Amino acid sequence: MTGGKGDTWIEAGLAELARSGVEGVRVEVLAKNLGVTKGGFYRRFRDRAALLEAMLQHWSAGRIAAIERHTSLDGATARERLKALIALYSERMNTEGMSVELAIRQWARSDELAGNAVASVDAARLKNVGQLYRATGLQAEEADAQAFLFYCFVFGQSLLFLERGPRKRAQLVAKSAETLLREL
Repeated sequence: MTGGKGDTWIEAGLAELARSGVEGVRVEVLAKNLGVTKGGFYRRFRDRAALLEAMLQHWSAGRIAAIERHTSLDGATARERLKALIALYSERMNTEGMSVELAIRQWARSDELAGNAVASVDAARLKNVGQLYRATGLQAEEADAQAFLFYCFVFGQSLLFLERGPRKRAQLVAKSAETLLREL
């Protein structure tokens, strides 16, 4: 499906989802945003529900592939990989990606299909980061707890509006990251 015409609709759908929530993902709106007719949509998708399902599949497959790629050791130690992940998620704020993430999580509060997509992404994230912590020598239960704290930090810090400037924020994030990597 990558590179196909459906991808254009999916990307437009995700952008609109981030902008106005699932209610705003309507065929007419997307067609207007893409500068095309609704006919193109119906040649690719049977209806709006099919688009929404494709959006969830695209998002979850992309997030799972990303975490698998980011947690692959590729010659690095588990501690080095964890440190690189913290930097990736905390130093460069992907505002568009975070907007989509938050919109899908909001959607998941009232939709089972979206809830299942979020659950599968969360499970993959926790599993892969947990494996990194296990590779440092932690026992399974402790590694899983550390992975949970890791994601609480990664997502939590991105949502906080601190009264500190960027330099103070970076120092706080770095000190917090040290805590997550202590004794590894």
